[in-house]
Amino acid sequence: MKQKSSQGQASRDSRREFLKLGLGSLSLPALYQLQAAGAAQAGSQTGKKERTAVILVWCRGGVSHLDTFDPKPEAPSDYRGPYSPIATKTEGLFLSELLPRCAQISDKFTVLRSITHTGGGHPAGSLQVLGGDPDRVDKRKPKLPDWMSVANFLRRDPNKVLPNYVGVNAITNYDSFQIAGPTYLGPGAGPFQIKGDPSRPNFKVPNIGLSDAQQTERLTKRISLRQQFDQLRRDLDLEGAMQAMDQFEAQATNLLTSKQAAEAFDLTKEPQHIRDRYGMHQWGQQCLMARRLVEAGVEIITTELSGPLCGRVANWDDHAVNHHVFEAIKYRAPFFDQAVTALIEDIYTRGLDKRVLVIVGGEFGRTPRISYSKSTGGGIGSGSAGTTQPGRDHWPNANSMLFAGGNIQTGQIIGATDAKGEGPIARAVGPHDFLATIYSHLGIDYANTFLPDFSGRPTPIVTNGEPIPELAGRA
Repeated sequence: MKQKSSQGQASRDSRREFLKLGLGSLSLPALYQLQAAGAAQAGSQTGKKERTAVILVWCRGGVSHLDTFDPKPEAPSDYRGPYSPIATKTEGLFLSELLPRCAQISDKFTVLRSITHTGGGHPAGSLQVLGGDPDRVDKRKPKLPDWMSVANFLRRDPNKVLPNYVGVNAITNYDSFQIAGPTYLGPGAGPFQIKGDPSRPNFKVPNIGLSDAQQTERLTKRISLRQQFDQLRRDLDLEGAMQAMDQFEAQATNLLTSKQAAEAFDLTKEPQHIRDRYGMHQWGQQCLMARRLVEAGVEIITTELSGPLCGRVANWDDHAVNHHVFEAIKYRAPFFDQAVTALIEDIYTRGLDKRVLVIVGGEFGRTPRISYSKSTGGGIGSGSAGTTQPGRDHWPNANSMLFAGGNIQTGQIIGATDAKGEGPIARAVGPHDFLATIYSHLGIDYANTFLPDFSGRPTPIVTNGEPIPELAGRA
């Protein structure tokens, strides 16, 4: 059982005292005041150092840990896959042979092999990992805001040219289930979404940068006129609604008129050899855009690795009815290996590794025991309909993730699973530990931050969780 520190106990005591106060509902102006306080706290977290940031690379559907970051070559044949483990630059760390680039740069990341939770479905697993919702059942939409929205709510600055939270192929839904969102924080805490394939020659982010100076001038005049008409409404505004509109308008105007914003999203500004290193495919260019945005000042970035590069069903959900699990992983691994390692190397090469934490993972692992079923359709990574093929199912008991940058000690292995990869036998880590780790990096007081839910009840952003010590930034 994980030992709780005296600091952690003190944090839980302070949470209980806060909840005893019975604060009741907070008005919109009070919410903005809370947001401003959080932003000020985050801004002063490191004195004169740059503000920290996080890039989350999300593999929707769940990555097979046995076939990537936690191979089990000694397991029985009905558990181990066909791919051999290969040595890395990290002593004692072996990865799947499908990830040779990851093996070559393992000194630049740390592998966490012992994430575990109870959300067996994609929605429940995602909501547990991203928002800390303890429910085991799948829900159509989240009841708690995800960590990205919380961080954006507390840290965003409406005067910045760029949004503070951008989703490049954003984490939003799994089929008809919403797996992430700002919930009671309001839509303004959600991501600015970039859709489409940025590797396509005609790719363009809409509503970014007006190239015509006359258009910019007309837009500015229209905004000025509208603000005059809104003055009466603003005088009558008791709950700060106009303040909210002003914040949204300021950001929209900045995006439309700013050359800096236009350039941040423009991948053609990158040298071709850099684009080639990431890979001239969707995942590579998504990761490159993430790096460009974080370098331009965006602090929360997610990019979901899904779509055609995953195989027939466009995600990592490698049930036998969806994919031949080993063919699907073999197909997508080169794209993943290239994009992720380019991002990690670039973070270090460009001196971003102290402030930018890169996290790579999904909602859970896959069943160690291989299952067999008939394919429901042919395509990339799947035999024709009716073909019996191997698969791996949902497995929240064990999951692996990569962490890089963030001023952490890299070249580590955190935790371990048993000989079959069925569950942690060392350093089990839960969703709230994961969340506390992220908030700690972002300078957010996870132990004493409460946000009012729809009923006005102050709700903690972390409960019974503490930062993973091995992932703490070095002094």
